[in-house]
Amino acid sequence: MAPSFDHLREADLDDDEFNEDEIDIADLRERFEVQLEQGYDSFVVIDGLPQVTEDQKPRLVKFLLKKLNTVGKTREDLIYMPMDEDGNSLRFAFVEYSSPGEAATATRQLHNTPLDKKHTLRVNKMTDIERYGREGRVDDEYTPPHIDDFTEKEHMRWFLKDPSGRGRDQFAMYRGETVGIFWNNEKDQPEQIVERQHWTETFVQWSPLGTYLTSIHAQGVLLWGGPSWSRQARFQHPFVNLIAFSPTEKYLVTWSNRPISIPDEGHPVLSVEDDGKNYVIWDIDTAVPLRSFANLDLPKADEGKPPPKLQWPAFKWSADDKYVARATQGQSISIYELPRMNLLDKTSIKIDGVMDFEWAPSTPQRDGVKTYEQLICYWTPEIGSNPAKVGLMSIPSKQIVRTLNLFSVSDAKLHWQSEGAYLCVKVDRHSKSKKSQATTLEIFRIKEKGVPVEVVDTIKDTVINFAWEPKGDRFAIITTTEPVGQTAVPPKTAVAFFCPEKAKGPIVGNFKHLRTLDKKNNNAIYWSPRGRFVVIATIQNTQSSDLDFFDLDFEGEKPESDKDLTANLQLMNTADHYGVTDVEWDPSGRFVATWASAWKHSMENGYHIYDFKGEALREEPVDKFKQFQWRPRPPTLLTKEEQKQIRKSLREYSRVFEQEDADRGASADLAVVEARRHLLADWYAWREDIEEEVAEERTALGLPLDPHAAMLEKKTKSLEGNASSEEDRVIEEIVEEVLEESEEVIG
Repeated sequence: MAPSFDHLREADLDDDEFNEDEIDIADLRERFEVQLEQGYDSFVVIDGLPQVTEDQKPRLVKFLLKKLNTVGKTREDLIYMPMDEDGNSLRFAFVEYSSPGEAATATRQLHNTPLDKKHTLRVNKMTDIERYGREGRVDDEYTPPHIDDFTEKEHMRWFLKDPSGRGRDQFAMYRGETVGIFWNNEKDQPEQIVERQHWTETFVQWSPLGTYLTSIHAQGVLLWGGPSWSRQARFQHPFVNLIAFSPTEKYLVTWSNRPISIPDEGHPVLSVEDDGKNYVIWDIDTAVPLRSFANLDLPKADEGKPPPKLQWPAFKWSADDKYVARATQGQSISIYELPRMNLLDKTSIKIDGVMDFEWAPSTPQRDGVKTYEQLICYWTPEIGSNPAKVGLMSIPSKQIVRTLNLFSVSDAKLHWQSEGAYLCVKVDRHSKSKKSQATTLEIFRIKEKGVPVEVVDTIKDTVINFAWEPKGDRFAIITTTEPVGQTAVPPKTAVAFFCPEKAKGPIVGNFKHLRTLDKKNNNAIYWSPRGRFVVIATIQNTQSSDLDFFDLDFEGEKPESDKDLTANLQLMNTADHYGVTDVEWDPSGRFVATWASAWKHSMENGYHIYDFKGEALREEPVDKFKQFQWRPRPPTLLTKEEQKQIRKSLREYSRVFEQEDADRGASADLAVVEARRHLLADWYAWREDIEEEVAEERTALGLPLDPHAAMLEKKTKSLEGNASSEEDRVIEEIVEEVLEESEEVIG
């Protein structure tokens, strides 16, 4: 508030000697004057209040205090509500908080929140309003805003309607300094949609539902989309390194290893509260930052071990984007509500020793639970005499649904099945001497009453990879008997498949071992997004680059040992892509792309495309090839019943598709033949023109029209003359013949 100089009363001065210009009050101004950028940082201006009289004002202030004190500390005497000449409020108020941080929190969390059914609060910082006024951004006189004419926006999911009618998928390729988007044409050259030089500075990334293509730049992140590939949004986070979308594409997390530095002249989007932060969470629709966070201090590494790596993503989302959470390793999990980004119940969840956590990837449907919930699981190591523990918690109630105690634990990994029906905890256990290690798989059956836990038989070897079948209940693992870590020669591995037993009713049977393939080099598992088919691969291995294509629902004869199991495993094909570094299925589950990225090595870079059976469709070496990414598709709008009906009629659809493929192949062959005929006709026409020109020239020179015929006639006459003059010649022929041959041995 403005300083007061009432203590300098005129009565204390001689009226005749009073001269304002002669009074030096610089020291008083320096001492008492409030600096705008500092003194008003703890003030906010609240607009959108109901109009009240002087008598109603105290009741409104008390009611307003309940809202204001949810994000900080203020009092009734720190709320100033101006009134007009008629004794009515002006619908806004000035509020002072105890600190600038609380004022910033109020601006972020209370803005656009309802006060009652008819009034919505508008909360802004006092310094912002003053700054905009001083810079001339706010006119003294009100002028109505200009409303632009309606312009129809581009359809952001146009890519779902393939103009060829073949249901093709798109993919992005980044090679050299060029990024291109293409339609996949199976064996043929891909059809280019758009291509741009220097579209990104580091990498490109699709959003989870395929709506946007993301490019990364030193100034921030750009989103592109629509048929024209125009810029859809800009997020100005300087020197951004990594990004992550929320599952439904509502929010975006950006991270930079350099803390944000706000210049003196300010930043177009970020504020002084974001200074020194590394993470920013953005609203994609408005491109407005919701909240920023600094890096957490990483735990200290044990002596002789490498330092811990940054966990990414650091912020993990619930399936419906309603919550985002972050763990402070060893201490707590902080869950924030969207879009206000306020801490759930105003406090973090204290979990001593917590190492990691994961949200269920789908909204759960637990037996007997009818209220809304999202599930989150976490694990803690052994601390003192307390065992390691896996916990399953319901959010927002924070109720513990299930816990599991574990002993002799070296490490644990949490693996959710895509529909949230199962949670597998891969537990690496050590012996008492800690010289040997084994793995157990603890499977939580989420949808069954009480969430029972099934223990898969102890696996003597170390499990280095685990993957659930999407939308299914089978899984594959890769094990090794050799020590895990960087080695000169990659370890020998084994691939094992597990599936449930057949059971009556809706309950799935117990998980049983199906098959193990020994003496392999594989180290990666890639399931088709629709389940059933899986690629077991060897990637980033200079000695081996195997690709094995399996079908777990093979329609051939099932072995007798597998009669009671819900799988029929069959190796369909094997392939080899030298130097392969990455493998990815297209969203339809029909094609698999493998590529060798120049980011990881410079040998034989390029990509291959296979069908789901493992047949190579296309192999293209590309110099400086960096990245290949299929464009994701949003979930189908068909109901489960409609999908089931389509599966029943699949053979009828197949006939139509096979005929279309045959017609397309025939038309392609016909096009080639027609092109060759045109070339041959052009050659004949050219030859006729040349022959006419030569005939005219020979006639003009007095030469025969057919020089070959003239030469042949001359030669014939010469031979006839020689034959009549030559005498008869005698030809003598000597023939040798062996009559008898004998062999004698001289002793």
